[in-house]
Amino acid sequence: MKWDELAQEPCSVARSLAVIGDRWTLMILRDAFLGVRRFEVFQARLGISRSIVTERLNTLVAEGVLERRPYQDRPIRHEYHLTDKGLDLHPVIMAIVDWGDRHYAGEAGPPILRRHKACGCDFHAVQVCSECGEPVTARDVEARPGLGARAGALGSPG
Repeated sequence: MKWDELAQEPCSVARSLAVIGDRWTLMILRDAFLGVRRFEVFQARLGISRSIVTERLNTLVAEGVLERRPYQDRPIRHEYHLTDKGLDLHPVIMAIVDWGDRHYAGEAGPPILRRHKACGCDFHAVQVCSECGEPVTARDVEARPGLGARAGALGSPG
């Protein structure tokens, strides 16, 4: 499997990685969820070249994850806002944050706390079953082929 062919794979992980699977894209998404909207701020926070920021933002816009909105006319300048598709990545980012906080935060604790606006409590990411509401861990899941699986996937008849 080649990196530039991931989008054609019949695997949801591969197709997702084709859009969000590099470190700079994930860092841009992190910043977008923290409220960053402007090109110059993304670039300054990440300390990377304009061309990398431009390429990653253009991909996220083309894929419908971010939306470019003008905020100035002369010269024209844009802000980048998460779309509904982009907001759907929140659990993904939160899962990465939770894993990083658990395994790499150090003795001082996590660098950023997240507070649930409704109850006012700090929280950590928890995956729950969409049907029964019970917490779900890797040991609680079994994978089986779906309608979109190709023959032979996960041991299905081929």
